[in-house]
Amino acid sequence: MQSAVLKNYPPGMPHEVNPEQYRSLAHMFEESFARYAKRPFSVCMEKWMSYAELDNLSGALGAWLQARGLAAGARVAIMLPNVPQFAVTMAGVLRAGYTCVNVNPLYTARELEHQLKDSGATAIVILENFAATLEHVIEQTELKHVVIASMGDLLGTLRGPWITLAVRHLAKMVPPYKLPLDKGRTVIEFSKMIAEGERLKLAPDTSTLDSVAFLQYTGGTTGLSKGAVLTHRNIIAATLQAEAWFMPALERAGDTSKVNSIAALPLYHIFALTLCLLAIRLGSHLTLIPNPRDIDKFIAVLKKRPFHMLPAVNTLFNALLVHPEFKTVDFSTLVVSQAGGMAASEGTARKWFETTGCPMIEGWGMSETCAIGTNNPVSNTVFTGTIGLPLPGIEVSIKDDEGRSLPVGEAGELCIKGPNVMTGYYNQPAESAAAFTIDGFMRTGDIAIMQEDGYSRIVDRKKDMILVSGFNVFPNELENVISLCPGVIECAAIGVPDEKQGEAIKVFVVRKDLTLTEDAVARYCANELTGYKRPKHIEFRDSLPKTNVGKILRRQLRTDTTA
Repeated sequence: MQSAVLKNYPPGMPHEVNPEQYRSLAHMFEESFARYAKRPFSVCMEKWMSYAELDNLSGALGAWLQARGLAAGARVAIMLPNVPQFAVTMAGVLRAGYTCVNVNPLYTARELEHQLKDSGATAIVILENFAATLEHVIEQTELKHVVIASMGDLLGTLRGPWITLAVRHLAKMVPPYKLPLDKGRTVIEFSKMIAEGERLKLAPDTSTLDSVAFLQYTGGTTGLSKGAVLTHRNIIAATLQAEAWFMPALERAGDTSKVNSIAALPLYHIFALTLCLLAIRLGSHLTLIPNPRDIDKFIAVLKKRPFHMLPAVNTLFNALLVHPEFKTVDFSTLVVSQAGGMAASEGTARKWFETTGCPMIEGWGMSETCAIGTNNPVSNTVFTGTIGLPLPGIEVSIKDDEGRSLPVGEAGELCIKGPNVMTGYYNQPAESAAAFTIDGFMRTGDIAIMQEDGYSRIVDRKKDMILVSGFNVFPNELENVISLCPGVIECAAIGVPDEKQGEAIKVFVVRKDLTLTEDAVARYCANELTGYKRPKHIEFRDSLPKTNVGKILRRQLRTDTTA
């Protein structure tokens, strides 16, 4: 089938990529910082940052971390939204020879504790808005160094302090917190950390292509998230694969240094992170959207200057389309509307093309593959309803449960092999072994059919994972948490179709306390689960369908729901 794939590649598309051209991500960064020093890297709330500034700030952060005596490869957690501090921290951690652990800023204390303990992170850079969550769990972790960022830190000497003041005191978005300073722990403000780091010298990075660059956490089938181990080779390969695939469209924008990519999806998510790295590779710039849920402000930002690349999940495309002001945006420069993270719908794609004149291009990837896997060619003008072709250097195979490759047109598990595919799950040897076939393909859990032309189509999901607005949610985690709610005997969680989110969570609950209400369960979930993991529907039942050995039949519940 690989011959059919390559035969249908766009003209001039390379068949492979070469991550060996770099020693590490630090090497790639420093090449771009030197080459594009005078170019803008990002704009956030109308404050611009150049590549030279990103170079200086990330170097200072890396030097400060090194001065703390962290061992090579130490894990540094990053708990930041889409603000300038994110790229500074990410680049600084990697340039210093450490591993990035991306953390969802909206995690509850329970979720944060697991990720910090599992990764063994010894340092964290966190926005002060979320420090109160950290306070609840820090004593149970190995954290020794905490850097507290404020919203306005890098937004200018005049406007920055005003923004921080507004966030703290007008919007009241910073809950009170007090982090302990015992056991040798240090807590420092981001701005003071940078000032100290600027007086230090960044030691040369000793990372290799096989060193771990990111622990990218994803849902776990056991109910606990697990860290996909992504090496420098994986990340560089994914960046080069994205460059090869998107370049035919980006070149239509003219000078690629002028390309403006909209970073509305969270940078801690692998989809947006990979596109951020692509911008660094190309020397283009990002428009950072700290809160894409505020559609009014989002559209106002889109109106400010030409933009060329807009990656989004289907729900975000929909939210923009239904806003009355969206049609007043100038789309004349938009050349890539990349859909990913969840299935794109044909109806949304059709409306998007009618409104913007730019076709929505659907692709498929996972945290385990650095978001890169298959994609429709950017030259497409119609929505195919498929996930496209494997990108350069990637091989896809449809396999049965025994790992045997299946013929064209037959449904089986989508399996993937390539330089962008993770090496395994952190400290999870059994899960890592089970993730790969004997011939080295990674099992994805998605059921697909490959066509004669090499395009693949997702038809089902092998696992019980629920996909909410592009985020993986595993029922086991929800059930483990909700079962601890007072008054609950047992429960089961499934995904149900949802026009806005793709899927919504529905929980079936068996009560031991008949006075327990849906509101009480919902409030419990709000305290214990991040927003996208909270059930939208709660249904009480006298019993749940089970196998003869007592396993809950989620499939039966899905059938009951759709019947």
